[in-house]
Amino acid sequence: MSRRHLSASPSPRPAKRAKIEHLTKEDFKNGLFLAPMVRSGALPTRLFALTHGATLVWGPEIVDKAILHGTRNVDPTTGVVSYDGKSRAIFTTHPIEKPYLIYQIGSSDPELAVQAAKTVMQDVSGIDLNCGCPKPFSTHSGMGAALLSNPDLLCSILTALRDAMPPEITVSAKIRLLQTQEETLKLVERIVNTGVSALTVHCRTRNMRDRDVATIERLREIKEFVDGMGRGIAVIENGDCLGFEDAKRVKEVTGADSVMIARAAEANPSCFSPTPLVDVGETLMPDYLRLSKYLGNHWALTKFCVSQFKGAHVKTTKRIENDVRGQVVNSKGYEHLGAIIGEATGEEVFQEIVKAIEGRLPRGHVQEEESEGGLVTPSNTQNPEPPTLKAPRISDFSRLMPAMITGQDPLTPTPSMIVF
Repeated sequence: MSRRHLSASPSPRPAKRAKIEHLTKEDFKNGLFLAPMVRSGALPTRLFALTHGATLVWGPEIVDKAILHGTRNVDPTTGVVSYDGKSRAIFTTHPIEKPYLIYQIGSSDPELAVQAAKTVMQDVSGIDLNCGCPKPFSTHSGMGAALLSNPDLLCSILTALRDAMPPEITVSAKIRLLQTQEETLKLVERIVNTGVSALTVHCRTRNMRDRDVATIERLREIKEFVDGMGRGIAVIENGDCLGFEDAKRVKEVTGADSVMIARAAEANPSCFSPTPLVDVGETLMPDYLRLSKYLGNHWALTKFCVSQFKGAHVKTTKRIENDVRGQVVNSKGYEHLGAIIGEATGEEVFQEIVKAIEGRLPRGHVQEEESEGGLVTPSNTQNPEPPTLKAPRISDFSRLMPAMITGQDPLTPTPSMIVF
């Protein structure tokens, strides 16, 4: 009897790529976040922040009615998603940042807030309600910090958002402290009961400004109060955090789950790294300009952001940094910056950023996928160090996200910058 021929074993099929789940409450814990900032929170800044270790990034506050009048366009070359108004983009993003992107809404109307959230939800991972902006453009319409005086409206907007959004879209809020701790705790209790996934507390009252020292010591009682409610809500500190190392101090003082950074990130978006960029006139400004040009970032936004950049000087002098800044401030467009940008298109910078962001396991929530050989679970291994962009980055990409990160920063106060 002839023996049955056994064919050689086929080569094992490559494991399917791990599917990344949507954001959960846990993703707002143990993190360092980029705060929502008008102008300073532009797409290039968010991408640099993610490259250098930011866990999640908040976009700038966009008023509900504004985004409803925008037209969504996708650049076929760069992939940039732009919600365009009549004369300029209202909001821009890119799919590479979607798993980490929280969109902040300015609203005083539950229905309009829901419409605005539905307009952008395909491009973001979470919706945040601005309840802290003290600027007249926001408060005169009952938005921002005005909501602190109208908790019924504030909570009705959050409830409407949570009811309308699919479960994969988180809903959160960012508030300021009220005058008394008792008032603050009452408001926090109501907000938590709306079903939010996270609560950011800017540790200043409505009447305080950035030059006033944030009262971060008040947050510990708020954090303990929220924990006592048993809902697992992350409490995020915002106010006077200088960067990665300083976040340790802030967390120790406040007990916060995470920290959010504003002004330090405005001055240096690599502050989320334990080794932030130095000599920014050579290591940050040129690449930021190249990236902004490639992504089509509005020149006025780019000029403003670059004008705020500051950092320590190690191999260069402050004069070099000031020279670059001066050329940018005095220029009318990217075409006048050949001496700084060179012949590069900015695509190389963008591709390095893409590799850096894709090179880490975003958030650590990994879903097993079915393959012919059964369930395949991606191994939790260290990823190769991504290209450098002339700067050090977080190397432990196997972590959920950088562990000790978040806060706001009192660096280089900018009167025109709005921090919510």
